[in-house]
Amino acid sequence: MKKIVFLLSFITLSVLVASAQREFKINEGDTTFIMKRYVFMLLDAGPTPVDSATEVGLQQGHLNHLNKLAEEGKLIVAGPFEGGGNHKGLLIFDVETVEEALKLEADDPKVEAGRLQMNAFYWWGAKGTILK
Repeated sequence: MKKIVFLLSFITLSVLVASAQREFKINEGDTTFIMKRYVFMLLDAGPTPVDSATEVGLQQGHLNHLNKLAEEGKLIVAGPFEGGGNHKGLLIFDVETVEEALKLEADDPKVEAGRLQMNAFYWWGAKGTILK
């Protein structure tokens, strides 16, 4: 717990200093962490209702779009929420700017159809983190 509190405190201070760059190093004892700036995006429910047949087609297009971004190395994490209410899913992009991520996701068929809305901001994570 002490390591996590130290790491979070150091990250907060370092983010202020390193905001112009996408990576910085944190040394803790004999361990070096490389922190990297990603773009975290919440996908929220959009205002446009559609019938179930249209929704099926939009969902397939949505998955195809996300797979394409992942194959290009621009999307590194994606997934839906369970019981998230208005929040439908999250995306983490490995791109330079929030604007670039918004532009990439604007081509998603569910976003184009008004079924999903985007909310994106910067997120710092340890480079090379693997979800298990």
